[in-house]
Amino acid sequence: MKFMPVKLMPVESALQTILLYHQQTKHHFQRYASGPDGLDWKNQPEAFRTFEGCAELELPLLVQPTSVSYKDLYHPEKNACQALTLTNIAQLLELSLGLSAWKQYDNTRWALRCNPSSGNLHPTESYIITEDLEEISEGVYHYVSRDHILEKRCQFSLKKSILPDNSFLIGLSSIPWREAWKYGERAFRYCQLDTGHAMSSICYAAATLGWQAHIVTSVSDTDVATLLGLDRDADFTAAEREYPDVMLLITTQKTDLDDKPFVLKNISLKEIVEQACKGRWSGQANVLSAHHLDDWPIISEAVQACIKPETDELSWCAPALAEPVLESVSDKPASTIIKQRRSAQGFDVSACLTKSLLTKQMLYRMLDLTLSRQTIPPCDVMPWQSRIHLLIFIHQVDGLEPGLYCFLRTDDIENKLKASLQQDYEWLKPEDCPEHLQLFRLIVGDAREAAKTLSCHQDIAGDGVISFGMIAEYQAHLTHKPWTYRQLFWEAGLIVQVFYLEAETIGLRGTGIGCYFDDGVHNLIGLNEGDYTFQSLYHFTLGKALTDCRLQTLPPYDHLQRSEQK
Repeated sequence: MKFMPVKLMPVESALQTILLYHQQTKHHFQRYASGPDGLDWKNQPEAFRTFEGCAELELPLLVQPTSVSYKDLYHPEKNACQALTLTNIAQLLELSLGLSAWKQYDNTRWALRCNPSSGNLHPTESYIITEDLEEISEGVYHYVSRDHILEKRCQFSLKKSILPDNSFLIGLSSIPWREAWKYGERAFRYCQLDTGHAMSSICYAAATLGWQAHIVTSVSDTDVATLLGLDRDADFTAAEREYPDVMLLITTQKTDLDDKPFVLKNISLKEIVEQACKGRWSGQANVLSAHHLDDWPIISEAVQACIKPETDELSWCAPALAEPVLESVSDKPASTIIKQRRSAQGFDVSACLTKSLLTKQMLYRMLDLTLSRQTIPPCDVMPWQSRIHLLIFIHQVDGLEPGLYCFLRTDDIENKLKASLQQDYEWLKPEDCPEHLQLFRLIVGDAREAAKTLSCHQDIAGDGVISFGMIAEYQAHLTHKPWTYRQLFWEAGLIVQVFYLEAETIGLRGTGIGCYFDDGVHNLIGLNEGDYTFQSLYHFTLGKALTDCRLQTLPPYDHLQRSEQK
């Protein structure tokens, strides 16, 4: 997949291009979006991006579980702020983007990571930009999760501090080929979902240190590409290219409501980009696949349509909601829950008929954790009002009737959604549902077959205890800012990580479902045909996972044979 310069398109052209991309990449009952006729296993992408010729910095690994418990991640006042050191940066990277285990079947071995990924293909690459640290010189570093190392891509020559005190940057990029190899033209969607997964994972890992992540919304994609070295043709040559996704500022201090916009507005990323232009670069990107059967030009068109210009920093802040009303049932260390997260491959149908597996209180807590709050991960990272709402297929939740429900993540969207639906629903809120949760029962009935059918006939959507669809406030947000198309998927991916981790605390397991019939979902709930006010973006399901005893599980970093002390 050749690199196309990060160049802005006229807004109207960009809007039409991305709307067309979304329409063309929908799955339909009669046909699926275009993808490869079969998997080219000989050219399966290498699992890890590396840059040959870079100086390497080994990172220390966690030896003991974190002292911060999982439940305390949602009580930030209990988590002491840790110093900004290389060891603590290493912890953040390990618990967000690092390996969680290896799986092996016969002679085949593959890695699992803390951040979820569509098809475990991991198109997301990560970089850190640091200054003023004794243990690491100023510059740009690429993180290699397999080896838990930083590759030094660029050395700065800073004469003054540019970032706020006690902070550093994490840049995320995507390699579309990783997903396109398996999923074809729909891959751009999955790259953006994975960016959301990665951001959410970073938020949780930062919280284990008392730190916080912020999206720098003002920076242009052109500047991000320059800062991360993605536009350096000589460093990639035949290697698959990366495209900029997002820049995150990691601060070691929690920011108050009035301080957050101030902190972000006063970051001079232009000065850091200038340092990158003047810096000493090294490293040659590895080739992931020797041959590409199809490069899917529509993906490059979507990338170009979503290029973000430099903008004013967003100043929206989440409402001052109270902490989640229901406490987690888990006392496990945060790192234990994070590292044990897996994507279920199938559910035990008989076990999922047990009512106590998921209670309504557990569900209320999950939904509560998806709401934006000031300092509670992961939705505290979003500097915009929620745009994703949940369609819920309840199969077996103790205390709630099976059927179709919806959960609205903002208070002002109910009338707009009702106006877009052709069907009449109950809109009945469960009697004991916390007042601030906008959960409504639409219709009572067995939703298993509907959930399964809409998720490309995949049994796993109907075999569990609950299944979710994610409905985005769509066209209105794209009209003047086509790049927000990416942000909608980021938000959906962010929410899914909440469900993944919460499932682990109650003995369940979940999995994201990127294959679903887009317009089939719209028809089910009665969205007017041709009305793009709302669109379906992602599915997720929970249940009691089956264990495949043929697979061997191995520790994530035994292959490094390091002597760690922490």
